[in-house]
Amino acid sequence: MPMERLQKVMARAGVASRRHCEELIAAGMVKVNGQVVTRLGTRVDPEKDTIEVAGRVLPRQPQEKVYILLNKPRGYVTTVKDPQGRPKVMDLLRGIKLRVYPVGRLDYDSEGLLLLTNDGELAFALTHPRHQVPKTYLVLVKGLPGNDKLDRMAGGLVLEDGPTAPAKVRLVGKKNGNAFLEITIHEGKKRLVRRMCAHIGHPVLRLKRIRIGSLTLKGLKPGRYRFLTREEIRQLRQAAGLGI
Repeated sequence: MPMERLQKVMARAGVASRRHCEELIAAGMVKVNGQVVTRLGTRVDPEKDTIEVAGRVLPRQPQEKVYILLNKPRGYVTTVKDPQGRPKVMDLLRGIKLRVYPVGRLDYDSEGLLLLTNDGELAFALTHPRHQVPKTYLVLVKGLPGNDKLDRMAGGLVLEDGPTAPAKVRLVGKKNGNAFLEITIHEGKKRLVRRMCAHIGHPVLRLKRIRIGSLTLKGLKPGRYRFLTREEIRQLRQAAGLGI
């Protein structure tokens, strides 16, 4: 594998944006093979060199990148390990030899579209609000919120950790006195959709992520997965503000 600039390798591993990685290097917080490196032009071999950032050793980066789209069922945690011994999304992947990681999270009781990859740069970009990659959810909420409440949610709410960005919200159905909402957000805050719905007085009964960027669950049953096509990867990287 060819030598690459240190900040590029760090960004691809999901440490931070490339500019922030440069700041970490200049601040003396990065070591390569045990030696502090402060020169931004430093080149490394991501498969062989040991890179430490603030004392944390980055996993060596494989040459082959893997991009997986999983239809997560309810009752699985979106983690690589779980101290409580609950079923993990990783248990659903069969025959995947390279180590991959979930991009963002879906709660234990949530379901739907989940990306897994070993491309740290893309994972970081997709979860950073600056890149505005839309994520769409189909949500069953308790009760029937009026247009005033939906407009409040769309315009932005003030939650315990600060204001939410504007969202797209629309009523798409009703069932037994409850409402189905389609909600599109660009942020990656923890349990954001659930907290937004609770804030307007209509807690979530069921939540399913149905789209990330141009990706959908079409033809994919719960618990099944597939690899992204080359064109899907290109579109996703473009949406995340990365090079092809």
